[in-house]
Amino acid sequence: MVGIFSAVKLGEVERLRGELAEFVADVFASLPRRDQRRWGACYLRGLMPDGRHKSIQPMAERLPDGNMQALQQFVNQSPWEWTPVRQRIAQRLSEAISPEV
Repeated sequence: MVGIFSAVKLGEVERLRGELAEFVADVFASLPRRDQRRWGACYLRGLMPDGRHKSIQPMAERLPDGNMQALQQFVNQSPWEWTPVRQRIAQRLSEAISPEV
């Protein structure tokens, strides 16, 4: 995915929103609730733009659909199993870079 591993301008993040939505649908497929997947997507978009602070409040302020309380809930209080998400991200990364051991 273009630009996911480096900070980008917010406009670029919004331009990639469709591509990011496909990525999120795949890696967050294991999350049982639609609102969890929605805020997971918002959280990832918040991590991508330029900005020194990657905490919830600055991220929510940078995003057009940012909501500090909802992001806080997703990150700190929403009960979801992170292992399948990390496994899927690792699979996608391995497919993209073909690592050798």
